[in-house]
Amino acid sequence: MVEIQNIKVGENRPFVLIAGPCVIEGEEIILNTASAIKTITSKLNIPYVFKSSYKKANRTNLNSFTGIGDEEALKILAKVKNELGLPILTDVHTIEDVRKAAKVADVLQIPAFLSRQTDLLIAAGKSGKVVNVKKGQFLAPEDMKQVAEKIAATGNNNIMLTERGTTFGYHNLVVDMRSFVIMREFGYPVVMDATHSVQLPSKGNISGGEPKFIKPLARAAVAVGIDALFLEVHPNPKEALSDAASQLPLDELEELLIEVKAIDEFVKHLK
Repeated sequence: MVEIQNIKVGENRPFVLIAGPCVIEGEEIILNTASAIKTITSKLNIPYVFKSSYKKANRTNLNSFTGIGDEEALKILAKVKNELGLPILTDVHTIEDVRKAAKVADVLQIPAFLSRQTDLLIAAGKSGKVVNVKKGQFLAPEDMKQVAEKIAATGNNNIMLTERGTTFGYHNLVVDMRSFVIMREFGYPVVMDATHSVQLPSKGNISGGEPKFIKPLARAAVAVGIDALFLEVHPNPKEALSDAASQLPLDELEELLIEVKAIDEFVKHLK
C-alpha cells in the first residue's frame, strides 16, 4: 500500500484516478481542467491525483512542444496543489529534474523510456516521494521487479508500477492484461495508463493514436483489478500541444468513471 497525501493506494481499496492534460500548456487551462476533474471525482467519490508534465523531454520531433518553461510550469502545479488541494504527479527525466520537481510533486513519475536508468531511479527513491514507474515498452512485466528493487534499495518502498503497452511490431503497442497480475506479485500497487497505451509511437514526425480504444482498455484493466487508473484528459484533445491523438476528452470522463467504478466495486467486492 502507498499513501499519496491522505489517499491510500492498493490492498484492494477502490481505484484511484490519476488524470490531467499531458503537459502544462498554461495556467488557465490547467486550473480549469483540474477543477473540473475534481468536481467529477468528488461527485463520484473517487480519490484523485492531478497529473501533468511540467516539461516533455521525449518528443519525436525537434520542433515539438516541450513546455512553457520549468519554473513557470512548476508554479502552476504548485497552484493546483495549494488552491485545489490536489496531490500532484509529474514526470522527471534527469537527476536535476528530481530535485526541482520534488519541491512540488507528491509523486515523481519515471517515463517508460527511462525505466531502466539506475541513477534516475535511485535519485527518485532518495527524494522520499512516491515513485511511479512506467513499464518500458521494451520490457516484460517480470523485468519490473529489478526496477522496483533499485528504488527500494534507497529505503523508499513507496512505489507504483504502471502498464502503458508493449511494442508490437513498428509504431504500435499492445497491452497484456497478465502484466497487472505479474507486477502485483512484487508487492506494489499497479496502475493502468489507458491513454499512452493507445498511442502509435513515432509514426511520422509525431506520435499518432487510436483514442477509440481508451475506454475498452480502461474497463478491461479495472476488471483485472488495478489499484489506479491513469488518463491524460484534455478539454479539446485536437488542440492539445502534446499527445493530441491519445488524450481523453474532458466531457467524456464522467461517463467512463461511472462505468469503471461499477466494475471496480464488483471485482473487489466493495459493496
